[in-house]
Amino acid sequence: MSAPGRDVAIVAFAQSDHRRRTDDLSEVEMVMPVLHEVLRQTGLRTSDIGFTCSGSSDYLAGRAFSFTMALDGVGAWPPISESHVEMDGAWALYEAWVKLLTGEADTALVYSYGKSSPGSVRDVLTRQLDPYYVAPLWPDSVALAALQAQALVDAGHTDEAALAALAARRRTDAAANPHAQVTGARPQGEYVVAPLRTGDCPPIGDGAAAVILAAGDRASELCERPAWIRGMDHRVEAHSLGVRDLTDSPSTRLAAERAGVFDRPVDTAELHAPFTSQEVVLAKALGLGDGVRINPSGGALAANPVMAAGLLRLGEAAAAVHRGDSDRALAHATSGPCLQQNLVAVLEGDPR
Repeated sequence: MSAPGRDVAIVAFAQSDHRRRTDDLSEVEMVMPVLHEVLRQTGLRTSDIGFTCSGSSDYLAGRAFSFTMALDGVGAWPPISESHVEMDGAWALYEAWVKLLTGEADTALVYSYGKSSPGSVRDVLTRQLDPYYVAPLWPDSVALAALQAQALVDAGHTDEAALAALAARRRTDAAANPHAQVTGARPQGEYVVAPLRTGDCPPIGDGAAAVILAAGDRASELCERPAWIRGMDHRVEAHSLGVRDLTDSPSTRLAAERAGVFDRPVDTAELHAPFTSQEVVLAKALGLGDGVRINPSGGALAANPVMAAGLLRLGEAAAAVHRGDSDRALAHATSGPCLQQNLVAVLEGDPR
């Protein structure tokens, strides 16, 4: 939906260095430096924040209500207004944005984190599937992405050489991102599940991200060039993969339409595409032409901390606006198999 009445902006963004393993850190120890950094950028203290919202998954941690432990990194005493979504942090940002639009708060802290290294994330993500007909077959996340990739190849929308070139571009771009886990063009490697090779798949790793939102004049006080959220929307596909056209993403297109993406051209797009084939689907659904910089940060092919990678896309798009590298940016996040659920936001900077 478009932002009604009240202007809300992302005024600060911070992230961890994304690593293959963080056995030496608890979730709290991984999150705390990121929270301290995002607050430092604005000069705010925890007591100045009107609302806090987080995104994470208990399935990754392997214990119920694990997110309550991460609150130690925020500081929940004296009592704070707090919420949590069992989703990528992009959806936590959506909840916080709505909270600020209602006028119930003027500032919000949003953070998310994920440690994929302790177990097999490919198996953990099978818990998102239909529990009666699909999940008992245990198709993992890469196998399902390979089904989508093969559908694209069969339809003539891409081929393995084009996917390899896309992977090389993204990881070459990531060389300028000091937080990226995987950088630099490299051989595609062996097949993981044909037609996807190692280079077509995201790295497994741990990481965290955080942003601060502010409304109205408060945003301009906290940031020299706020990234105003002009619209944001999220839509979901049918749960059953068998009734979907995997070569298209109508939910992404509809979310983009409702967010106002097609009202005027964007110059930058941060797409949450963990697999090269998924970027092909998203670019088509969003109508992104050659003049749009796609994933200048490297995207999820360079760092893919599960439950934080979508919030990273919003943060990276906002940071491009903050730096003056972008005037109108698109940010996208996804959840579920084969781009099942999609969130799209439009961020704009003040005219220069």
